[in-house]
Amino acid sequence: MPWAAVIGSPIDHSLSPVLHRAAWDSLGLGDDWVYQRIDVRSEDAADFVWGIDSQCRGLSVTMPCKQVLLGAMDAVDPLAQAVGALNTVIPSAGILTGFNTDVHGIVRALEQARSSRGLTSTEVAVILGGRATASSALAALGTLGFRHVIVVARRFSGSGSVLGASMRLGIPVEQIMWADRERVLTALSQADILVSTVPRGVADDLAADLKVRVDQTLLDVVYSPRNTALRSAYERAGACVAEGTEMLLQQAMLQVRLMTGQDPDAGPMRLALARELDNRGETS
Repeated sequence: MPWAAVIGSPIDHSLSPVLHRAAWDSLGLGDDWVYQRIDVRSEDAADFVWGIDSQCRGLSVTMPCKQVLLGAMDAVDPLAQAVGALNTVIPSAGILTGFNTDVHGIVRALEQARSSRGLTSTEVAVILGGRATASSALAALGTLGFRHVIVVARRFSGSGSVLGASMRLGIPVEQIMWADRERVLTALSQADILVSTVPRGVADDLAADLKVRVDQTLLDVVYSPRNTALRSAYERAGACVAEGTEMLLQQAMLQVRLMTGQDPDAGPMRLALARELDNRGETS
């Protein structure tokens, strides 16, 4: 039986099965395909993907395996290579190819939110965080036309740093250390778009002192609970808020296309996601 899975560790709370099963049902594949969660640690990731059988149609990849699996692929899509992280593995004729659909998800979430408000400025963007998701955000902002991107992080060194992605993508970044609060707040006040890739609670202290304009846009990748301190600050100012759940949905839609060769219907996926978050009590 054809199957796919999301791999990473921990994996119990992944929403990928909810999205992919809804997509497969909409495509008439739900009775014939199986999608599961498999806990795979980073040190075991390469052996796992090398051992998948011929019935596997694809793998969704989450932390901590997004970067380590790049070296285990037979081929890597140029975007994933430039970003320095993959989130999708597609096996075909014995060849494993790595893709990054997170960039697509970020682009679509921002495009949809900003177009609904008629926002078009691409002068300054700020990213909070400096690791894998920040690298995907940098690629997405480059796609949207931003060339002045400021990255705020606690450190910029080490493997998987956004600085490596910056060089590979050809998008220079201005670096600001998280502790330099005055510079950080000044950058945030100038930003047309803020993409926060940091865990829940990390940016709460910044949110308290933000001066948000109505023409600014926030994408906080934390989607459960959705009412983060950053989001509340932007909503109080009447600013534009792109949904983290929309990023999740859009990247999953591209994964489904890569795995099945068909375009899924967003409606059933969006409904299934909302219901699951509601069941978990994670919508507020």
